Amino acid sequence: MSTPLKVVAVVGNLQKPSKTRALVDLIVETFSDFERIDARVIEIVDLIPGLAAALDRSQVDPATAEALAAVESADIVIAASPVFRGSYTGLFKHFFDLVDQYALANTPVILSATGGSDRHALVLDHALRPLFAFFQALTAPVGIYLSSGDFDGTTILNPEVFERIEMAANDVLPVARMLAERNRTVLT
Repeated sequence: MSTPLKVVAVVGNLQKPSKTRALVDLIVETFSDFERIDARVIEIVDLIPGLAAALDRSQVDPATAEALAAVESADIVIAASPVFRGSYTGLFKHFFDLVDQYALANTPVILSATGGSDRHALVLDHALRPLFAFFQALTAPVGIYLSSGDFDGTTILNPEVFERIEMAANDVLPVARMLAERNRTVLT
C-alpha cells in the first residue's frame, strides 16, 4: 500500500470562522475521496503573533517555523486566501516570503480564493499564479474561486465548486503521486 500524500493547505484568513477555510476543508475532503492523504491545514490567523513580528526566517516562533517546514516538505500545497484589495492577504504573502525559494520547485499547488464578488476571481491568475511561478511550483490549470453569494455563512451553496475541485484533483493527484514515489525512491 502506498504512503499517503502529504497535503498542506495554507489559508490566508485573518479571522475565524472563515469562508476560505470552509473552501479548503471541502477541497481536502474531496481529495481524500480520490487518494490516501495526510492533510494539514495552516491558518495564518493562528500564526499572527510569531509571523507578523518576524522580519526574516530566523525570527519566527516555533509554531511558524514548523508550519513553514510542513509547507516545504508537502507533496501538494493548497494555497487559499480571501481577497483584499484585489490580492491575497498581506500576512499570507509574508508567510510565503519566508518559505525557502526552491522548496516548492515541482510541487503541485492548488490555487483557491474567496472574495466579495465574482469581479475578484482573477486573483487566481493575476496574484496567486505569479507568486507560485516564482517558486517554480506546478500550479494546477484549474483554480477554485468562490464569492460571497456562493455561501450561507461558511456553508458552500454553489454545486459547481464540486466539479472544479474534482478537476483539480484529477489534474494534481496523479502528478503528486508520481513525484512522491520518485522522490521516495531517490531518497532510499
